Amino acid sequence: MRNLPEIENLIKIISKLPGLGPKSAKRIILKMINNRNEILKPLANNLNDVFKNIERCKICGTLKSNINPCSNCEDKSKKFNKICVVENISDQWAIESSSIFQGYFHILGGTISDTNNSNNRENLLINSLIERIKNDKIEEVILATSATVEGQTTAFYIQDSLRNTKTKVSKLAQGLPVGGEIENSDDGTLISAFKNRKDLDNS
Repeated sequence: MRNLPEIENLIKIISKLPGLGPKSAKRIILKMINNRNEILKPLANNLNDVFKNIERCKICGTLKSNINPCSNCEDKSKKFNKICVVENISDQWAIESSSIFQGYFHILGGTISDTNNSNNRENLLINSLIERIKNDKIEEVILATSATVEGQTTAFYIQDSLRNTKTKVSKLAQGLPVGGEIENSDDGTLISAFKNRKDLDNS
């Protein structure tokens, strides 16, 4: 790969993806180069389209087209009275694939890793969540954060932030393994966690 900075830079970028290292990145790149028209060119075009046209919704945090309204929070054709709060979009996709939940999603985009970091808390769209609860007449907020320390801390912070809304707040049952993450849970575990979720004291 010497004297090929384009390849070297691509290896560094792909190596940053989850579950991939330099060796895997090299195999992927060689596969793409050997299939320039079938894989490399359409991939480059699609990545460019995603970069230009896909963004994070500033209201609910999910992915949306910058051309069309967000289907998760602005489509009022379906009236739901529940919001499921998750850490990441991958968690939303995992729950959607299980078909256990019918309602709106609110994607935080992470956790409160530092309780003294006010910018971090602002990025989690907590104020937007409160506004959605009021505007959409939400009756229940389901906290589906992970069973990690960071996830539990974030859940407690959100619960405290919602005290004045008088909305029912529940949390997924601990069928989820301690330290486990939503996106890595199978459908059976998610279904059990939703069905056996417990109410939290929000008074």
